[in-house]
Amino acid sequence: MIELQDIEKTYTSGEVVTRVLKDISFDIQPGEYVAIMGASGTGKSTLMNILGCLDKPTAGHYRLDGTDMVNLDDEGLSHLRNHKIGFVFQQFHLLQRTTALKNTLLPLIYADHYPEDAEELGEHALAMVGLSDRIDYRPNQLSGGQQQRVAIARALITNPSIILADEPTGNLDTRSGTEVMAIFQRLHQDGRTIIMVTHDRELAEHAQRVIVLDDGQIAEDHAVSQRRDAEAELAALVPAEENGS
Repeated sequence: MIELQDIEKTYTSGEVVTRVLKDISFDIQPGEYVAIMGASGTGKSTLMNILGCLDKPTAGHYRLDGTDMVNLDDEGLSHLRNHKIGFVFQQFHLLQRTTALKNTLLPLIYADHYPEDAEELGEHALAMVGLSDRIDYRPNQLSGGQQQRVAIARALITNPSIILADEPTGNLDTRSGTEVMAIFQRLHQDGRTIIMVTHDRELAEHAQRVIVLDDGQIAEDHAVSQRRDAEAELAALVPAEENGS
């Protein structure tokens, strides 16, 4: 599905040239769950912007489903983003004065045709993240975890094949973070490709595979031998009386 070949990203300020990404090459297969790890400043956010077609590399090739993203114009990149990629960010980026349902429907405004059953699609997306009873709530009426689940529903509304998540639990408490990771686990089980950027090794262990960046280069690329089970972790956080024990 994704093929990166000799990707480089360079920024120039006056006479100062900064190489942020250096010779990045890897493939991601359909349905893989991949974590991209690295400390601050290692280039992982820059790499995510390239993967999400929000930026172009200075050199190299990025092919998505066989299409070279480097050669697409802004309109082509926008069209592809809207159809193939759903974004989830650390900051939820919800519109504060509108409801969970209307926030979920926002990507459809940029679709080729606004579907007649848009509200049904939005309600279904919110149901997928466990918020059927919160469709008319505004962000200030929701917890942080619930706001992030609205953001995930928004990412799902166009039925993308890829979900890109940038530090998706960074602003959440342990319970809410585990709930979000359980949703990603279920989405992966349903066949979606998940790419998560994180600095947290425990979070990365929910994925099948971890790519570690160091100074703009791939330092590691390995399978996760013992994946963390978010569903089991969530069950362990539920008080005994809620489990009926």
